[in-house]
Amino acid sequence: MTNAPTKERLPRNLDYYDLKNQAEEFLYEEAELLDQRHFREWLDLFTEDLVYFMPIRRNVKFGEHSARENTREEQDINWFEEDKWTLSKRVEQIMTGVHWSEEPLSRVCHMVSNVQIVDVTPSLDAPSEMTVRSRFLIYQNRVEYESYFFVGKRLDRLRKENGMWKNARREIILDQNVLLAKNLTVFF
Repeated sequence: MTNAPTKERLPRNLDYYDLKNQAEEFLYEEAELLDQRHFREWLDLFTEDLVYFMPIRRNVKFGEHSARENTREEQDINWFEEDKWTLSKRVEQIMTGVHWSEEPLSRVCHMVSNVQIVDVTPSLDAPSEMTVRSRFLIYQNRVEYESYFFVGKRLDRLRKENGMWKNARREIILDQNVLLAKNLTVFF
């Protein structure tokens, strides 16, 4: 995972907890939209210049984790390296009703936890952007017998646009290096 900005720990004051509550509500609402299959409304939570990135994890020798464990954005092959347009095309494909790996649609449950604000621009009392770290657990059930779990970490860059928070960047770190699911049709 790209390291979050290395600023000092943000003070734990009322401004921090108010902003943390806003971040949590944003992430929880996003999870609900996905679980209810409101994919088009989910897309509205992203900025037009979105970066949606999930590297592939590799098993590496001790001491090489920071340099080699994750594939690199714009340099290596990744599970996802998308923008808002490609995400919208994935949504359109699923919504046709003839998507081979999503017919019938999966039942999915997103759980989000360990939400922390790691950076705020320009300040806690007047934020226009914030970097939010979280953990996720996603359960997917396909047809009768296929069940998959996805567990990992996310780093989101939320930006205020027209008084509303939107996600400008999502980095997803899946805590497995071999994908056990038959496909990657869930959204993270």
